Amino acid sequence: MEQTALFYRFGVALFIGILVGMQRQYAEDLDEGEIPAFAGVRTFALLGLVGATAALAADTLNFPWAFVGIILPVVVLITVAYVMISRRGDPGMTTEVAAVLVMLAGALAYWDQAALAVALGVTTFVLLSLKLELHRFAERITREDIQATLKFAVITAIVLPVLPNEPVWDQPPFDVLNPYRVWLIVVLISGISFLGYVLIKLVGSRRGISLTGILGGLASSTATTLSFAQRSSKNAELGRPFALAILLAWTIMFGRILVAVAAVHAPLLRVVWLPVVASAAAGLAYCAYLYFGPHEGKDEEDVHIANPFELGPALTFGLLYGVILLLARAAEFYFGDTGVYISGVVSGLADVDAITLSMAQLTGTGTLDPLVAARTIILAAMSNTVVKGGIVLSSGSASLRRAILPGFLLILATGTTAAFLL
Repeated sequence: MEQTALFYRFGVALFIGILVGMQRQYAEDLDEGEIPAFAGVRTFALLGLVGATAALAADTLNFPWAFVGIILPVVVLITVAYVMISRRGDPGMTTEVAAVLVMLAGALAYWDQAALAVALGVTTFVLLSLKLELHRFAERITREDIQATLKFAVITAIVLPVLPNEPVWDQPPFDVLNPYRVWLIVVLISGISFLGYVLIKLVGSRRGISLTGILGGLASSTATTLSFAQRSSKNAELGRPFALAILLAWTIMFGRILVAVAAVHAPLLRVVWLPVVASAAAGLAYCAYLYFGPHEGKDEEDVHIANPFELGPALTFGLLYGVILLLARAAEFYFGDTGVYISGVVSGLADVDAITLSMAQLTGTGTLDPLVAARTIILAAMSNTVVKGGIVLSSGSASLRRAILPGFLLILATGTTAAFLL
C-alpha cells in the first residue's frame, strides 16, 4: 500500500476517535458531580488508532487472529474500567460501547471502508449528543404507539414479501392492480407520515406553532388544519400564527407530492415540478408575509396528531389507493383525458397521496401521458386545498379566516394557472 493511502486511512481513524472523544469529554464536563467516564478525547483518539493498527497487523501478517489478539486485551481493559467505575454507582455502558465502536470504525477505515467508518462515527456522535432529546422522546411514546408500530412492522415484514408482484388481471383497467406495488406504496406514504409524527414526538407539539405546522404537514396537513381551526375558536388572538402554521402544512404537502413522484416514477418530475413548485412558492411567499408582519407574541399551542402507523388507516389507504388507481385507469381507458382530470378532482377531495402515486405509476407503465398525469396531480392538490380551506372557513375563527383567505386564494390561482400552462 502506498504511504499516502496508509496515512489517509489512519487519519480517518484518528478523526473518528477525536470526534467521538470530544463529545464524551464535553458530556463529562457538562455533568459535573456525575460518575466520571473512563475515557476522554485523547483515549478515544488512541482507540481509533488501535483499531486501524490491529487491522494493519492482521493484513501484514496475513493472520486474521492478530486483529483479535490486539483488540481483545483493549476490550478487557474497557471491561475492567467499567467494573471499577460501576462500584461507585450506575454509570451506564454508553461510553464503553462507544469505545468499542470507535475501534471497529478505525479498523474499517484501514480496510478501505472510509465512508462507512465515518458514517458510523458520525452516527455514534449524533446518538451520544442527543441523549436528552432521545430520553424525552422515549418518555412521550405511549403503549398504543408501540403496539401500532409493531403491528404495522409485522404485517409489512410478513405480508409484503409474499404478495404477488404481478397484475391481478392482464386486461385493462385491471392491469394496473399489482398487490405488491399497492402495499409497497402504503409503506412509503406511511413512512413519510411517520417521520412527521416522530419529529413531533421528539421536539414536542408545543415547541412553537410554526414548527408544529411544518411537522404536522409531514404527518397530515388535513389533521393539522382541522386541529388549528378548532383551536382558533378558543384563541381568536392567535389567528395570524395559526394561519401561518396551516399554510406551512399545506406547503409541505407539495413537497410530499414531489417525493412521492420521485419514489415511484422520477421522470414525471420533469413535467410536474413547475406547477408544484409554483404553488409551494406562492404559499411560502404568503407565509413570509404572515411571519414578518405584526402578530401576537404568544406562539405556543398544542396539536394532536394520531399515530399514522395504525393498521386500520394503513389498510384504508391501501384500499383507497387501489380504487383510485383502478378508477383513473378506467377513466383514461374509456373517457380519455377528461375522465382522468375528473377522477383527480374527486380523489383529491379525500387524499392527495393516493392519486399522486396512481398517476406516477400509470405514467411509469406507459399507460398515461405525463402531461395529463401532471395536470391531474395539480388538480387533485387544488381540490384537496379547497377542502382544507373549507375546513378553515367553516370552523375557524374570524381572525383566522381573514388571515388565511388571501394565501388560500393565491395558492389556488397559482396552481390552477400553472397546471394548464404546461
